[in-house]
Amino acid sequence: MIAPSILSADFARLADEAAAVASADWLHVDVMDAHFVPNLTIGLPVVKSLRKATDLPLDCHLMIDDPDRWAIAYAEAGAYNVTVHVEAANDPVQLAKNLRAAGAKAGLSLKPGTPLEPCVEVLKHYDTLLVMSVEPGFGGQSFMAEVLDKVRAARRLVDTGHLKLVIEIDGGINADTIEQAAEAGVDCFVAGSAVYDAADPGAALERLREQATRAR
Repeated sequence: MIAPSILSADFARLADEAAAVASADWLHVDVMDAHFVPNLTIGLPVVKSLRKATDLPLDCHLMIDDPDRWAIAYAEAGAYNVTVHVEAANDPVQLAKNLRAAGAKAGLSLKPGTPLEPCVEVLKHYDTLLVMSVEPGFGGQSFMAEVLDKVRAARRLVDTGHLKLVIEIDGGINADTIEQAAEAGVDCFVAGSAVYDAADPGAALERLREQATRAR
């Protein structure tokens, strides 16, 4: 699964940019509040507009403080998957239940330095695990290969039936890194500049998909 990140798209042409990756599995939407991370991007009004402009499932990654308060509105706006950070959630188990009740899949994201093991019981309530392979906040950063140990551990838990979720990775995914991430056990790859900086975003997306499929 490939989820192009509109963080690298032209914000003045988001409907066109979504159409350019029509074969994507999900469209990744990075929401940042300049508090949880030192950057400010887009919020709920843009997500609502995007929902009207594309049929692609919206994969909303909320890098925000107090997601317990704000995340449900993204589910109600029609997001397919709403991911919150374990480092920011006050009650991640209840939040997962609320997101599902509002009609979305529930995702839990871990920063590069956040270990997997303390989150395993919480992850039993989630549909997606988003492993950050850069520090959240800005696009275009270099891939942190050390997080792949976390991916491998999560893959073992999924393969043995201890967890039932999609393993997603976000940060520095491109033609040079996607194969090692796929080999580690990633199911869904968020790619920003590797897709949107290409002359043909749709073709770039398909090349990444082919690489990941071969590696898996």
